[in-house]
Amino acid sequence: MPEPVIGSRPVETALSAELHPIVPGFHPDPTICRVGDDYYLAHSSFEYFPGAPIFHSRDLVTWTQIGNILSRRSQFRAGESGPSTGIYGSTLRHRDGRYWFITTNVSDFDAGQLIVHATDPAGPWSDPVFVPEAIGIDPDLCWDEDGTCYLTWHVLDFTVGGQGIRQAPIDLETGRLLEPHYPVWQGSGMPMAEGPHLYRIGDYWYIMLAEGGTERGHCVTIARGPSPRGPFESCSWNPIFTHRSSAHPVQNVGHADLVQTPDGTWAAVYLGARPRGSTPGFHVLGRETFLAGVDWVDDWPVFDEARFEIPEAGTGFAEDFTTSVLDPRWVVADSEPDAVTEGVAGGGPRSRSWGPPADVLCTRVTDFAWQADAVVQGSGTVGLRLDDRHWCGVIFEDGHARAIVQIGDVRQRIGRVEIAGETAILRISTMPPQVAPVPFGYAGPDDVALSVVRDGEVTEIARLDGRYFSTEVAAGFTGRMLALGAPTTDGRVLSVTYRPLPD
Repeated sequence: MPEPVIGSRPVETALSAELHPIVPGFHPDPTICRVGDDYYLAHSSFEYFPGAPIFHSRDLVTWTQIGNILSRRSQFRAGESGPSTGIYGSTLRHRDGRYWFITTNVSDFDAGQLIVHATDPAGPWSDPVFVPEAIGIDPDLCWDEDGTCYLTWHVLDFTVGGQGIRQAPIDLETGRLLEPHYPVWQGSGMPMAEGPHLYRIGDYWYIMLAEGGTERGHCVTIARGPSPRGPFESCSWNPIFTHRSSAHPVQNVGHADLVQTPDGTWAAVYLGARPRGSTPGFHVLGRETFLAGVDWVDDWPVFDEARFEIPEAGTGFAEDFTTSVLDPRWVVADSEPDAVTEGVAGGGPRSRSWGPPADVLCTRVTDFAWQADAVVQGSGTVGLRLDDRHWCGVIFEDGHARAIVQIGDVRQRIGRVEIAGETAILRISTMPPQVAPVPFGYAGPDDVALSVVRDGEVTEIARLDGRYFSTEVAAGFTGRMLALGAPTTDGRVLSVTYRPLPD
């Protein structure tokens, strides 16, 4: 029998998909479908709106964002706000000319699962149908041979916790369950069996789960049976994919979704984290999306992490805000872009309000070492945001720039420089840490530098330990975001340039 994949190839080859994500930065819980030669990939997005970014590819390794599925507040109701609320794990499928997307909005938890559909995956997507009989997370949709659609999800509440995997046939037009829900396969025995996906492949129905939690114990398990209802036989070598208890540079792997290519071969997308620094290791970019090949041995899937190579592609961008429509990369935590900015076209967005670290435009950081320069007028800021209690930035106002940081309940100004004129260039950058790792030092994943650029000269105002802007310190399910805003309503961000640096 094949052995579980435990990351036995730690030596890096150039841009191997084993070590390099296909969608870098905070893009967790990937779900994929193929229609003809086109692949579509969507992700959870938590408190950031618009929600559920969606990407397109023709080759599985190069991806372009084509929008956000949940682009209206009627689709992603605000409700309960805060870090790691909002849009959780999802499933994206295509059936009878429609794309279907089902997810959980934890900020509107009692409404149950929400379903939207579209004929064009770039949108617009429909208003949601809610499933109040299905309370929990990580919903999946599948259709059997006679066209019956089944909803499968992880029953959960935030008092009792997880209560297992349940299923029921569903009417997608109304959200009504067609019979009382019932248990299906509960996993291989590890904690937090969640993220179900069901597939009809060959002679079997397969149910694939994420188990072990989304941290270092994360893994993929699978079972098979004669119908979507089961009964299911667990694979004898579960977990079929994991990096737990290994030295592999990509950890936390799991929450996989399968897709068949046009030539009949198979692949899987899955999330992983790339920790760095001293023990226990700190990941800062969030959970990213990776790609593996899949072979079938005795009618069981076997992951081949080294099958694909990622072509070199630039992650940098320049934004001058000269159009009236924001690029889909820009999102806002617990609010929406129109509420925090106005006058996007012609000269940069003007802030409607400012309350760091909220009310700022954000985009996902995609590199370990990077630099962002923001040209601001009147007032402005460029910052790094992990959540509303772990962030830092450079703020220009009243003729000076100051560095500010918040870690937990402590917020502090840590330096300032004078700047003449109404325009300033503010810089935030990350680089390898200056100190050694344990036992001779305390190196985190990186250093974060807050600076200004005056007459071509860079003045560093503050340098911070990157550990304080990591998931291992802050907790939660998101990753670092580049943030833009202004402390006064007359402030403008005229442009921003993001570029990766040598790591």
